[in-house]
Amino acid sequence: MSHDPYPPAPSSYPSAPYPYPSAPSPYSSAPSPYSSAPAQLTYPWQPLPPEPPRPRPRPHRTPLGHHSDLRVLRTAYRWQRRTATLTALGYFTLFLVLSAFAPDVMTTTVSDGVPAGLLLALLQLPVTWLAIALYEHTARRQVDPIADRIRKQAELDARRGA
Repeated sequence: MSHDPYPPAPSSYPSAPYPYPSAPSPYSSAPSPYSSAPAQLTYPWQPLPPEPPRPRPRPHRTPLGHHSDLRVLRTAYRWQRRTATLTALGYFTLFLVLSAFAPDVMTTTVSDGVPAGLLLALLQLPVTWLAIALYEHTARRQVDPIADRIRKQAELDARRGA
């Protein structure tokens, strides 16, 4: 008499080897990628596909990086630098050109035996101060108001979460 070492499976076990749904037939129509039906996974351990991102609400105002005030600020700052730089360097270049190509102008006495070259050299310090004052003046009148307006707008955009 032969004895079977494995008992018959109880009826509570599934008849298929895996309790997962069977794969769709290759002859069935493929699901549309735009359908709202859940995707069928190839493997049971495969993570679910991510949900599509929700559209973010558009801010009422364009973000700061695309703002035209930044271009205006850059232009004003550029003119400010050019004005101050050309004031100081222009005078210094004039002094060097006169020293090199017009020594007779530099050696003429202006008053009480003081040569013009010495006076022009001593005037470089006040001209530098003038360039600094001009830089600060244009900053206060032209550049700072634009920068303050951009700063306030950036704070409002940050509060709104834009």
